[in-house]
Amino acid sequence: MYAIVRAGGRQEKVAVDDVLTVDKLAGDVGSTVTFPAVLVVDGETVVSGSADLARYEVTGEILGAVKGPKINIMHYRNKTGYKRRMGHRQPYTEVKITGIKAGK
Repeated sequence: MYAIVRAGGRQEKVAVDDVLTVDKLAGDVGSTVTFPAVLVVDGETVVSGSADLARYEVTGEILGAVKGPKINIMHYRNKTGYKRRMGHRQPYTEVKITGIKAGK
């Protein structure tokens, strides 16, 4: 069983026990988060209707904060001696998927 969930403006394919890196989430390590399902595949059955998807719940546990790769930014103006270097590392949160359940 797997599901396509909406996480931080993107869609991710997840199954139980997958570790997912999403945009920074508010919450402590060990707390539970819920993701809205876009599509659920259970063996031969594919669920994609919005009324049917409202029953499904995809839950995960926050493992901790991580940083993305370093991005180097360079500003340069010709013939003036102007150079400026900056860097950026995007903050992310690692989430372990604990369950894909059909409720109600």
